[in-house]
Amino acid sequence: MQILRAADLRTVSWKNGGGITTEIAARPRSAALDAFDWRVSTAQVAREGPFSAFSGIDRTLAIVSGNGLVLEVEGRDPMTLSAGSEPVAFPGDVPTYARLAAGPIADLNVMTRRGRFRHGVLPVVRAVEHMFADDVDTAVLVATDGPVEVDGPGEGANARLAPGDAIVIESAADRRIGIRPIGGACAWLVTLHTAVVQASSG
Repeated sequence: MQILRAADLRTVSWKNGGGITTEIAARPRSAALDAFDWRVSTAQVAREGPFSAFSGIDRTLAIVSGNGLVLEVEGRDPMTLSAGSEPVAFPGDVPTYARLAAGPIADLNVMTRRGRFRHGVLPVVRAVEHMFADDVDTAVLVATDGPVEVDGPGEGANARLAPGDAIVIESAADRRIGIRPIGGACAWLVTLHTAVVQASSG
């Protein structure tokens, strides 16, 4: 269980240059924006505009704070997202535009390379004992708006996360994690699954 403190995370420009992202974790580590297998990040969005295009990437967006936005994904009806609403999954290589509802927002963004990984994003707002499925390769827990206590795999693997901190769990023999948001805080649990490629017949 690796603890990542907010002060140690790196910030990078968006692929289209429209803003700044805080990279929480990625594999390979510090991979370029066209070379990662998966990536978990947060961003502050201060104005409307198009999303960066990521060929071969599936992504999920969740609103962490602010008054929300309207997400326009080509081929779909516009979707209104706000803090507390369900995360939205969409292809990273389809033209997408975001319109702010009323002022800046903060979001959580998860991206996986299609055919190599897939992912799940789960908000955690109350104490829970979460059991990982057998096909989970890696998990990332992100504290967003308040402190979160964590009992992780292995003896003594306990931690308290401040807003912006995260934990990465890889190849854990113990598939259980205890998550306790404090005082109305919210955490986000991201699970990364190695994609299974089906062999073709004939």
